[in-house]
Amino acid sequence: MNITWLGHASFRIEIGDQVLLVDPWLVGNPAFPDASRAEALAGATHILLTHGHGDHASEVVDIAQETGAPVCCCFELAELWLGPEGVAAKGFGKGGTLQLGDVAVSMVHARHSSSLDFLDDPPAAGSECGFVIRGEGRSIYVSGDTDVMSDMALIAERYAPDIGILCAGGHFTMDMAGAAFAARKFFDFKLVIPCHFQTFSLLEQSAEPLVKALSDVRVEVPEVMRPIQP
Repeated sequence: MNITWLGHASFRIEIGDQVLLVDPWLVGNPAFPDASRAEALAGATHILLTHGHGDHASEVVDIAQETGAPVCCCFELAELWLGPEGVAAKGFGKGGTLQLGDVAVSMVHARHSSSLDFLDDPPAAGSECGFVIRGEGRSIYVSGDTDVMSDMALIAERYAPDIGILCAGGHFTMDMAGAAFAARKFFDFKLVIPCHFQTFSLLEQSAEPLVKALSDVRVEVPEVMRPIQP
C-alpha cells in the first residue's frame, strides 16, 4: 500500500487492486508540481470525491475524462453534475458501501458544507462526506472537510480504522488541535496523516501541534509526491 499526498486534500492511494484518487485538485493547487501530473494520475481506477468545493472538485471532470476513472461521490453530484457532463459516476449515500475490486469504500458523515462554487449556475451539490477505505487488511478513515463530531465515535466503532487521513488546517475545518483531539477521543490510529493545511495563508502552516499532541502515534507529515507506506 502507498498513500501519496498531492497537496492540500488530494491523495493517491494504491491499495489492493485499486489506485484511488481522493479529491484530486492539481491545476491551481499551489503545492502540486505540474511536472508530476502524469505520475500522479497513472493507473487511476476510481476517483473519490468528498464534496463540491472548488479546491476538491473543480478538476474532477477533466481528470475523470483524462484517466477514464469513474467518480464515486454523493448521489446529487453524480446525477445532477457529473452525469450531464458525460462523466461515469457511481452515486451513493452515507452508510452505503461500494465494492471496488478488492477494496470496499464506505461513505460516512462529515460536518462541513458542499457547493459547486466554481460554476456559474451550479446544480445541487448534495452533502459533504468522508470515506472509509478497506483493503489489504487495513482500514483508512478519510475525514474529508469536517469539524470534530460525535459521529466519529460511531465511525470508529463500526469500521475500526487504523489509519487516519485528517483535515487539520483550521478556518474552514478542524485545526491541528482539533484533529489531535478527535484522534485521541474517538480512534485508535496506528498512523495519522494531516492534510488541508499549508495551502493558503488562512490555514495552519505547521503540523507540529498535531505531532506533539500525538507523541505515541505515528504521525507522518506528508510531502507532495512522496509515498507513505503504512
